[in-house]
Amino acid sequence: MNLLLVGASYRTADVGLLERLATAPDDVAARLTELVRLEHVAEALLLSTCNRVEVYAAVSGFHGGVTDVSGWLAAQAGVEPAALAPHLYVRWDTEAVEHALRVAAGLDSMVVGETQILGQVREAYAAAMSAGTAGRLLHDLLQQALRVGKRVHAETGIDTAGRSVVTAALALAARRLASDSDGAADELAALAGRRVLVIGAGAMGALTLATLSRAGAGPGWVASRTPERAQRLADTYGATPIPLTEVAAVLPAADLVVTATASRRPVLTAATVAEALAHRSDRPPLVVCDLAVPRDVEPEVADLPGVVLIDLARLAADLPKETTAQIEAAERIVAAETSTVASGLRNARVAPTVAALRARADEVMTAELTRLSQRLPELTEEQRAEISHTIHRLVRRLLHEPTVRVRQLAAEPGGEAYAQMLADLFDLRIPHARQVDGLPELAGEEEPA
Repeated sequence: MNLLLVGASYRTADVGLLERLATAPDDVAARLTELVRLEHVAEALLLSTCNRVEVYAAVSGFHGGVTDVSGWLAAQAGVEPAALAPHLYVRWDTEAVEHALRVAAGLDSMVVGETQILGQVREAYAAAMSAGTAGRLLHDLLQQALRVGKRVHAETGIDTAGRSVVTAALALAARRLASDSDGAADELAALAGRRVLVIGAGAMGALTLATLSRAGAGPGWVASRTPERAQRLADTYGATPIPLTEVAAVLPAADLVVTATASRRPVLTAATVAEALAHRSDRPPLVVCDLAVPRDVEPEVADLPGVVLIDLARLAADLPKETTAQIEAAERIVAAETSTVASGLRNARVAPTVAALRARADEVMTAELTRLSQRLPELTEEQRAEISHTIHRLVRRLLHEPTVRVRQLAAEPGGEAYAQMLADLFDLRIPHARQVDGLPELAGEEEPA
């Protein structure tokens, strides 16, 4: 069995599609059972959050596995597989391992370094264990992903990176609003009393509103395609909730716009901003901070007179060196761990084959010793014991080198073929144990989105 990941996230799909792909907690067990009933899927784990839906699976083949899982996801969303395909990403073997580690570490989150995803990964693992769809491969992968995620947070301090991105963006916006130059200003002081429009009511939007509130900004607006989220944030920070359709109406009155949605298409076009500028007079430049991946704001907005566009590419130079160092340190840990974990998973995949080979050898030896005892009943117990010891030692020596070598070869990319050849050569039947024991504890309390 090989490791396959098929998924969609805020990077590849809009919120509407992610909502159609998502599975409610009460339905996860049933969906997992559906997955392992597919022809090429032996194990399955479903990670379903507000920003991503991913299926991790142990499959018998790449093409069959991708077809099965992507077809299942398409059925979940109620669309044709061909229509869903452009929004999916596929990871295989080592790439799937690396993705799992990056997700657990918070490196693939909208708010870099957030710890919430670590709890969500653990819950997905627990659900798969409870449903009996996580076998040895996914068990080992998730154990390692949780370990690496905890290590990254403990050793790098990346938890603060997301807050640093928001703070850096707003500090740069404050400098622009204070003087329309790169001159110094007291951090966020220039935001006090500024009218701010925040588009997006997710984690990044919430961080932005919290920071703006502390800086004394306001009054402001919160726009979201989900009215309940917009209302909740607006109530918390004294803002006015509005639907996305009203963004153009309030844009002329705003001093600062911060966008952080999961939309696959721009939510602020150059035409919309140009129209808003026509209704502004004797006002400082409109500062627009685009904190979304992919972009929420059309790049052409930067060319409009009277607009300052700050996106993540522009922001990179303004991030505190400490934040950049934290992210780089986390990436180094994941890169180093990926090779080790992937190699370990491949090595573990050959263990049942080696065990089956040794079991077969034991069966043959037992049968031959029994036959020898029947043919030579005059042998003493001491003689029988010596013969048995000699045969066992001989077989162990004969099997030692090939079993060591097949473990080494299996730890390399594509190494699963060697285990399969060994199984075919000796006509071994390798049982696939689905249920395993042992769910690790995870310190801290995270509330899933």
